[in-house]
Amino acid sequence: MSVDYALDKYFKVTFSEDKTIAYLQISDRDKDFTCTMEALEQFLRSQHIRYGLQHDILNRIVSHSEEYQYSRTPVAIGDEPVHGQDGRIELKIDLGEDKNRRPIETDDGKVDYKEVIRLNNVKKGQLIATRIPPTAGVPGTAVTGEQIPCKPGKEARFKIGKNVVVNPEQTAMYAAIDGLLTKTEKGKINVFPVYEVNGDVDYSIGNIDFVGTVVIRGNVLTGFRIKCAGDIRVTGFVEGAELDAGGSVDISGGIIGYNKGYVKAGQNVKSSFVQDGNVIAGVDVTVSQSIMHSNIRAGQNVICNGTKGLIVGGVIQAGEKVIARTIGNTMSTATVIEVGVLPELRNEMTELRAQLKQLVESTDKTDKALYLLNQLAASGQLSPDRLALRIKLNATKKSNTGKQNEIKERMLEIERMLEDTGKARVEIIKTIYGGSKIVIGRYTRFIKDPTQRVSFYYHEGDIVMNTLL
Repeated sequence: MSVDYALDKYFKVTFSEDKTIAYLQISDRDKDFTCTMEALEQFLRSQHIRYGLQHDILNRIVSHSEEYQYSRTPVAIGDEPVHGQDGRIELKIDLGEDKNRRPIETDDGKVDYKEVIRLNNVKKGQLIATRIPPTAGVPGTAVTGEQIPCKPGKEARFKIGKNVVVNPEQTAMYAAIDGLLTKTEKGKINVFPVYEVNGDVDYSIGNIDFVGTVVIRGNVLTGFRIKCAGDIRVTGFVEGAELDAGGSVDISGGIIGYNKGYVKAGQNVKSSFVQDGNVIAGVDVTVSQSIMHSNIRAGQNVICNGTKGLIVGGVIQAGEKVIARTIGNTMSTATVIEVGVLPELRNEMTELRAQLKQLVESTDKTDKALYLLNQLAASGQLSPDRLALRIKLNATKKSNTGKQNEIKERMLEIERMLEDTGKARVEIIKTIYGGSKIVIGRYTRFIKDPTQRVSFYYHEGDIVMNTLL
């Protein structure tokens, strides 16, 4: 066929959704069909293809058109946009958050405390973190020659805690005092001074409420309380006491709770064992020996996989995973393991709904009052007192609207977190015994017979058990 023939009788052009690929399809080809490279390129231009022509493929189509009949062949390929990378905060000091980095464990299962003593001490003026700016990204090009926009990266912001300063350019964070670098539950970076007790927390010391980090070189006895904004480190045992840390809690000896008190941390709790105790952690609870008849709640993981790694009795709740060597015992002691559960988030959601209801009711009352005042203002009957009230009510309405938006955003964030059971796992390295109960979301599975080396997870409306590799 000559170049004068209407090629649209034989060729059809289609595009990918983002117009980064153009496809050519040959149909109704007869045996006398011929086509020149020039005619084919001219036809493609008439179909608005201006960029990314694949000349080697076009040559092949011209010379061997029979190979391409009834198939969609990419003949032009554009450039996809490269989206910008988000900015980030880069810490210049290791906070020891690497979960693969474990303290040295001796033969009897105790944790070597020397690693804990080497905490993140910083000097006044020391660089703590830098802000890495986002990248803009690179726009793409469609085969039609049009530019495909890219998404720029998002700015990162410093989460400024206590005793830290940021330079005027907002690019670097420094320590304002000598102290211990700690990240609290909201992700804020702080430098705290350290309070040390060289002995037991008893009547000679009393309760401790401190802005920084507390180190106890002894035991914490029943009935005493330690509260701090930083970390709590105990070299001995914790009895039925109340420990509440904004950062992490590390107990070298172990917890003997007598079903009294609690150990609570915004970040992690580490202990060699927990017996008759109550432990709450914003992130992980790590126990090297055993958890016996205790209530444990972790925002992410409960890990009990040391030399003994035993969980018997009580209720263990984790937002993501529970990992243990052994769960339950031959006496079928009731042991409940819940994963994919964040009770504090459910409680927060209930509180937020109540707050939102109050704000909506308050805004409704404010709107009705403003309506009357605006009518009076329109007729020139607004007294100075009512004018002041009108200004106050407008400010209240603006404040209420802002609070409502914040609450709605947080509620959406919590809903997304509660729906995510994809990471929920229970992993048993050795044995799980009858009497144990696995709960994932709304689903429950009772264990009747001892089972070795298994993993439990949620899949398509059921709790599935797989052999642990």
